[in-house]
This record gives sequence, C-alpha cells and structure tokens, in this order.
Amino acid sequence: MQPPINQITLSQTAKDQLIKLKRQTKIPQWNVLCRWAICRSLAEPTMPSPVPIPADSNLELTWSVMAGDMADLLLIALKQRCHNDGLSFEPETLGNQFRLHLHRGIGYLAGDTT
Repeated sequence: MQPPINQITLSQTAKDQLIKLKRQTKIPQWNVLCRWAICRSLAEPTMPSPVPIPADSNLELTWSVMAGDMADLLLIALKQRCHNDGLSFEPETLGNQFRLHLHRGIGYLAGDTT
C-alpha cells in the first residue's frame, strides 16, 4: 500500500513531548511512541483541529520506520477515519490527516496522567 507520507519532520513541541514520554515510560524508540500516538488520536471521536504544525525540529521519521510491521494496519485505520470524517483518500489529505493525528496523539499521550 502507498504510505500517506514518506518522511515526517516533527514539531519541536512534539519532539519535546516524546523526550518526556521516553523518560517516563522507559520506551527508547520514537517509533513505538508514535504508533501509540496515532492510535490514541484515531480513537478520539472528534477530528483533529486543522492547525498548521511547524516542522521545526531535527527529528525526522520515515513511514517505514515509524509504522514498522503495523504499516498496513495504520494506513487502513487512517483511511477508515478519513472515510468516517467525510474526507477524501487523496494523498495530500491522507498526509495532512496523518500529521494532524500524530501530533494530536503525542499531545494526548504527554498529557495523560495514567
């Protein structure tokens, strides 16, 4: 399946939140935390706010590394969510929604107290 993005550069805020999560959870890999973040955001009933997200950190992840063995499953879940939200499956839409869900999910994980 064609990935929604080939590579993503995270915002500095998201990178800082992931550093905090790595420290708290003792999970050393960015990609594992990012997978959790995507799932956390996709599980929310509301759409992520369509806000501009800066790519201002030095943390870059490729889709193949970030998604790993779950690549097809994550893409199907993203497409299903786009369908549920009345959005198209155009590459630009999928890429934008992936970016929005990833950043929202990282924020949710960083803010969760349990």
